[in-house]
Amino acid sequence: MSGRTAIVTGGQLLSYDLGPSHPLRPERVKVTLALIESLGLMTLLELLQPRLAASQELLLFHTKQYLNKVREYSGRGYGLLDSGDTPAFKGCFEATSWVVGASLAAVESIMSGGVSHAFNFSGGLHHAHPDRASGFCIFNDPAVCIAFLKKKYGLKKIAYIDLDAHHGDGVMYGFYDDPSVLDIDLHEDGRYLFPGTGYPDETGKGEAERLKINVPLPPDTNDNLYIEAFRRTVPPAIKFYEPEFILLQSGADSHINDPLSHLSITVKTYNEAATTIHDLAHQFCQGRVLVLGGGGYKLSNAARCWTSVLSSFVGTRLPKAPPEEWRNYYRTITGEEAPTTIAEPEKEIADQMKRQEIIGVLEELEKCTCIRN
Repeated sequence: MSGRTAIVTGGQLLSYDLGPSHPLRPERVKVTLALIESLGLMTLLELLQPRLAASQELLLFHTKQYLNKVREYSGRGYGLLDSGDTPAFKGCFEATSWVVGASLAAVESIMSGGVSHAFNFSGGLHHAHPDRASGFCIFNDPAVCIAFLKKKYGLKKIAYIDLDAHHGDGVMYGFYDDPSVLDIDLHEDGRYLFPGTGYPDETGKGEAERLKINVPLPPDTNDNLYIEAFRRTVPPAIKFYEPEFILLQSGADSHINDPLSHLSITVKTYNEAATTIHDLAHQFCQGRVLVLGGGGYKLSNAARCWTSVLSSFVGTRLPKAPPEEWRNYYRTITGEEAPTTIAEPEKEIADQMKRQEIIGVLEELEKCTCIRN
């Protein structure tokens, strides 16, 4: 069973642009959409228009004082919204409101029954906190969507799954004591990577204890190790929790050779994870899944990972090689040579010590979280 699938697309989503030298480039969305179109997948999709998030919607997660600060910096067009990674730019309040609004439009389409699954590749800004920006993220669209689902639709059980190499701290801490949010986050160990959070003993607070599941992975974790960790955490947690809605943050920076992180998975893992989540969604929550982009700082990786995730939801097998027309477009847009394959060979790492480290984490999680009840 697949269910109808939509993507949110519009030129407004390219306005979230932190500058020509910043690693978070809006071209990621452009080359992804071009690859989807060149593979003929657009004919299988519903197209949704983005909208601006209203201030009252942003206030579901963010503070009024912080919104006023972003408006001020947006008007003057310069300054830093955090300690250095997230610069303000002219119109940044509106630009990030378009991203949040696109995710909300996807939620509304799913909850109305128009589609089962919806994608916002520009979304996944999971580092922003209620009162501050962080890690390239001005407003936190997954967190706003979670709060929106609770307030507008009265949902009591929402699962948030994060595959980004960087821990989704804004989402986890934002709902740390909230039992209506199951948070499962596989990421590079915070000892080696920003934001330095997301450890196995961070399992939630109060009634939410055991519902925050952090899987820190050592650098160079490959497909086999990652998939083993995923299988031992995500399906059992979802089966225990039985969510009404799933959000998937599919950050492509866990892919091998990303310039800002050190994991070593390939398109294979993104495809398997998405396929598993798709099946679980139809089993437990009427197929309702919002998929967000997130990180991914090598453009070709982002395009291939996100297209593969999309293919899992529409039930289509991708060819081994991307179309030549896309490869030419990619060269034109990026000035880089385009990849010749969609799913590249896996990286084999014969490191028994690394596997034992991961197994140790999983065994600890099975004792203190809902993956073993």
